[in-house]
Amino acid sequence: MNILQTRAEMKNPEVQHVSFSQGFRMLFYLIQPNETSFQNLEEVPNYVKEATPFFISLMLLELLVSWLHKGKPSGRLDDALTSMSAGVLSRLPHLFFRSIEMTSYIYIWENYRLFNLPWDSSWTWYLTFLSVDFGYYWFHRMAHEVNIMWAAHQTHHSSEDYNLSTALRQSVIQNYTSWIFYSPLALCIPPSVYAVHIQFNLLYQFWIHTEVISNLGPLELILNTPSHHRVHHGRNRYCIDKNYAGTLIIWDRIFGTFEAENEQVAYGLTHPINTFEPFKVQFHHLCYIWTIFWTTPGFFHKFSVLFKGPGWGPGKPRLGLHEDIPEVTGKEVPFSSSASQLLKIYAGVQFALMLAFYEETFVNTAALSQVTLLLRVFFIILTLTTIGFILDQRPKAAIMETLRCLVFLTLYRYGHLKPFVPSLSFVFEIFFSICIAFWGIRSMTQLASCLWR
Repeated sequence: MNILQTRAEMKNPEVQHVSFSQGFRMLFYLIQPNETSFQNLEEVPNYVKEATPFFISLMLLELLVSWLHKGKPSGRLDDALTSMSAGVLSRLPHLFFRSIEMTSYIYIWENYRLFNLPWDSSWTWYLTFLSVDFGYYWFHRMAHEVNIMWAAHQTHHSSEDYNLSTALRQSVIQNYTSWIFYSPLALCIPPSVYAVHIQFNLLYQFWIHTEVISNLGPLELILNTPSHHRVHHGRNRYCIDKNYAGTLIIWDRIFGTFEAENEQVAYGLTHPINTFEPFKVQFHHLCYIWTIFWTTPGFFHKFSVLFKGPGWGPGKPRLGLHEDIPEVTGKEVPFSSSASQLLKIYAGVQFALMLAFYEETFVNTAALSQVTLLLRVFFIILTLTTIGFILDQRPKAAIMETLRCLVFLTLYRYGHLKPFVPSLSFVFEIFFSICIAFWGIRSMTQLASCLWR
């Protein structure tokens, strides 16, 4: 979810950090222009990175409120781990280079801008707020109406739960199309102002991914709210292609895509993918498009496979037929991992350990060699993939986890992974040695069972 390149802090160690008050208020766009106006891009804080503690705090609060109100948690561990895994994957490219949204914007600004709006004007600030939100509406709408763009965005919709962890289920490749819709702003709006609002627009959308807030009264007329966004995430027929808003729901009302929440929403894709494996979650629809593209006859039909709606087929309208969407009966059961509760907890512990190294990697990117950085990224990806295998109960999960633990110990011994609590080094080595023994025995038992058969 990073928008600004982490290495910006390397070049400018004086980059500002947000206060607790700003950190909380920025999630709701309750920020004043005089607090967030910067002359140079390098001065803009990495608000998304600074928001991490607030993400975690609100997720724990949501869990508590849901438990007290409904007597059960707001989601499932397997689904939450998959959502957070997608969020981790989506941020990894930012370890190496600035996002294409900022790179393309700066290029257009430096070479093709028509005039400069003043960076320190409140009028510029509010105009950018509206312009970024308007651009997001059209990007988001096209991400649902253009199949090749949907291949990226479907990742975010693949969760069958709806909670704050769902907001973190982001696509690795979505930014490679979203930049197009913000490019016109670079003709007149300074990059430093744009960089603030592209982050705030994203941060605002975090808190609306919840079921613990029902209705916000008159605010529902203007703002995108949890109620409106629940409709957007629904697979009920009345929910499809509705409520594309980022911050303001007025765009949906103006362009005829608004729908109020009027019956229980079933979440997820119209055709659930039934997997927790992170790369399938990210890229399964691209594989589907590839297959359909080559089996569809005729150039124009092939072109339509890419650029018409996900539900399009020969003889159908651009966005497909509404009656092709499966009916929601209310008896749908979300796909759950068949792994034991103990294995799910184990996966959660391994994810938490990986997350600590992941955050430490982002903090210390400047001090790490390219080799160490690449090895850490490899370990992170291997961990996320193995957790997916464990949750999916794939036959190769035991072998994968044995190898992953061996990789961890090797990287740990050679200093590519450093203990975030140095005094626990010995404990880490013992723990992962036990894991290697357990999963090694399990994989050998499975192999022997296959040979016996």
